[in-house]
Amino acid sequence: MKKDPNQMNLVQKKSKFQLIGKQLYHYRWMYLFLLPAVIWYILFAYLPIYGISIAFKDYNIVEGVWGSAWVGLDNFRKIFSDANFARAFKNTIFISALKLIFVTPSGLILALLLSEVKNKLFKGAVQSFSMLTHFFSWVIIASIMTVMLSPNTGVVNQIIVMLGGEPIYFLAEEKWFIVWVVLSDIWESAGWNALIFIAAISGISPELYEAASIDGAGRWSKLFRITIPCLSGTICTVLILKLGGLLSGNFNQIFNLYNSAVMDVADILDTYVYRLGINSMQYSYSSAVNLFQNVIGLLLVFTVNKIVKRAGQEGVV
Repeated sequence: MKKDPNQMNLVQKKSKFQLIGKQLYHYRWMYLFLLPAVIWYILFAYLPIYGISIAFKDYNIVEGVWGSAWVGLDNFRKIFSDANFARAFKNTIFISALKLIFVTPSGLILALLLSEVKNKLFKGAVQSFSMLTHFFSWVIIASIMTVMLSPNTGVVNQIIVMLGGEPIYFLAEEKWFIVWVVLSDIWESAGWNALIFIAAISGISPELYEAASIDGAGRWSKLFRITIPCLSGTICTVLILKLGGLLSGNFNQIFNLYNSAVMDVADILDTYVYRLGINSMQYSYSSAVNLFQNVIGLLLVFTVNKIVKRAGQEGVV
């Protein structure tokens, strides 16, 4: 007697659901702890997605999101004819590129330096102090920098005057502003970024270093022939994630540091969207600019990830 295929499928589906139910019950307490995070993401990350639709509308506060008239791609066409957008786009690319060159490797360099330190107490102290600034808000960091770089009372300018130089208003001069944006980002993030690489270095087999020592390899040889090649996967992953944020120049940092004197070099897409949406109440246009940012970032992630995979690394997706 032949078995009914439909009945067999029902039995298989039922057994799968029973297995899933047993696993859910077995790990019920873990899922219970996970529940607040899931609820948070649903409320603040997924439900607000419907608001993206205002990028394709002429949004009116009175009529609401669904009542506002559709304008199609008009807001996106306006982007490419807006001189202020072009300036913000150029500044974002320039600042993000500088950070990619100087800030991103700072965590790797710090991790490599700490890996060579044998004194555990000193190593732990340096690592803790370097991470401390990551937990400061950019409001605090900007306040510290404003005091330190003040042309009248700042310690940096006092040193310059003592050496016979003239005071410099670092945060009001375009060339110096960019320099301090990069330096402050290194100060804030190097210790935290080093954690990823320190964890990866700790996973490298000590036997590789022992074998290299037997063969007569020195510290530099071990660094370039063992440590860095073993970190290639981690480096590629960090690079992919950083490139995904290429059109995001760190709003909190720039917003707390910039001023009207340096607007031509400091205005980035995030601050531009903020001014459009909050100050000018151009909600539809600012949403279109922000959606443009996110789409380009997503495309960059997938493109770089594909290149990394072709190069023999794992990638992130």
